[in-house]
Amino acid sequence: MPMEKRWIIGEQPKESEVDALSSKLNISPAIASVLIQRGISDFESARNFFRPDISRLHDPFLMKDMEEAVDRLNKAIENKEHILIYGDYDVDGTTSVALVMGILRDKVERLSYYINDRSDEGYGISEQGILWAEENDVTLIISLDCGIKAGKLVSKAKQKGIDFIICDHHTTGSELPDAVAVLDPKREDCNYPYKELSGCGVGFKLMQGLFKKRDLEQSILFKRLDLVAVSISADIVPITGENRILCYYGLKALNTDPLPGLKALIDLSSQGKLDVTGVVFGLAPRINAAGRMAHARGAVDLLLAPDLPAARKIAEEVNENNTRRRTFDTSITKEALEIIRSWPDRKSSVVFKEDWHLGVLGIVASRCIEHFHKPTIVLTRSNGNITGSARSVPGYNIYDAINQCSDLLTKFGGHDYAAGLTLNPERLQEFTDRFEQVVASTIEEELLKPPVFISTSLSFDKISMNFVNVIEQMEPFGPGNEAPVFYSDHVYFLRKVDVLKEKHIKFVAGQKGAMKTFEAIGFGMADYADKINGRDTFRMAYCVEKNYYRGETTIQLRIKDIQCN
Repeated sequence: MPMEKRWIIGEQPKESEVDALSSKLNISPAIASVLIQRGISDFESARNFFRPDISRLHDPFLMKDMEEAVDRLNKAIENKEHILIYGDYDVDGTTSVALVMGILRDKVERLSYYINDRSDEGYGISEQGILWAEENDVTLIISLDCGIKAGKLVSKAKQKGIDFIICDHHTTGSELPDAVAVLDPKREDCNYPYKELSGCGVGFKLMQGLFKKRDLEQSILFKRLDLVAVSISADIVPITGENRILCYYGLKALNTDPLPGLKALIDLSSQGKLDVTGVVFGLAPRINAAGRMAHARGAVDLLLAPDLPAARKIAEEVNENNTRRRTFDTSITKEALEIIRSWPDRKSSVVFKEDWHLGVLGIVASRCIEHFHKPTIVLTRSNGNITGSARSVPGYNIYDAINQCSDLLTKFGGHDYAAGLTLNPERLQEFTDRFEQVVASTIEEELLKPPVFISTSLSFDKISMNFVNVIEQMEPFGPGNEAPVFYSDHVYFLRKVDVLKEKHIKFVAGQKGAMKTFEAIGFGMADYADKINGRDTFRMAYCVEKNYYRGETTIQLRIKDIQCN
């Protein structure tokens, strides 16, 4: 039987508000309800939402320390200093490095980049990275998507005459590093209007500040928004506010005139028009695979490739790494799930095996949550330590839970739903027990059931192609702006429920009292077939979307869950 899900139906706006917005915008009341639930309640806010405008990006100098960062960068450029761009090895980090390198390389005489080796150095600023900078006469390091927790190493670099500009978006510690500038909208003393930028987004704001200070044409920057859109999509940051504008224009660039490296990946992944989901499942795993299976330099070199022939050569190697990654992912996930099945009563999962591949542990943690829906940490042995990745369920802050075990760790970092950590082997059992105690005492029982967030009820007869067209204009969809989910009562299936490839279900759905019927499909929902067969009617939660097949466009209901009375 399928895992029981928790339906969370949004608070329904007042009928008078719905009618007023529906009339002003000439849209369905159901869509008007969705907009009001998302804080869009008048014509002006609706226009800003449906028509993202790049001119509404915030002034970068509203960010704390931006003035200091731009002044120090300008000084380094004018004095022909050796500047090092230092990034993390995931998609956000590699796109950040490619963005800043690509913009600065025709302005800086001595410019290099450094990305940690995932296995040897782990996450964040490393001793090896500082040593490399010293040996190569670097005097300024710009860290991207990392650095906010590197206080000791930043101080060590300062003693060696190396300044730091930190561009990060992770939760800050109690003390900030002693850097020339710390750009992080999550700083408590930062009044920047938008707090949820990706690491690449913070790097983009630094470049925007530099261009503004130098009175340079910013349209050059906007051509690089394809990298920012990839980072926003892959790092699962909210697609709201400024991120929505950046992602909207970035996806446009990605679909019309992408960088050669991204174009090569798009071709390899056989992607049509790219949206956030296409980036997450088509491009991001390939970029990530470089750092997971080899070294993330491969991803940066790809994203900096000067032309398509050069990009295609690197992309082939990156793609091979992704194929290898999938093999490890599948086998390790199978082993991890077997371990978790032996602990049915636990509220968390901490799984460890010595020979698991470090590069895929975050993916495996996410896969485990898909099956058991509890905060999960997957660990392996690396360089004498135990290290790994953590992932959470919606509504539960795993970073806070890990922080309550910080005395048992040698290193950790991350945010609400994803984190990385390292500990000594002798601490493993104590950490496992403590983490379970913390989760069990702080997680609400309902959070252990997968949520289905639903906007409002909908009659099949209210669904039309115009209805779907308006929904499409709400894109890009992602965290904070999910594709709206509706539910309908008294749904039935015509003829039979087909099971496709032993994984998916498909049927023609009708609704009692409604004239219209639609094809409905549930991906990965084969176990629902037995649940609804023999039922007269049921409740169904679904998204409304277009289906393209053999040149014909039809309306399709993508099933999210089914409840039987």
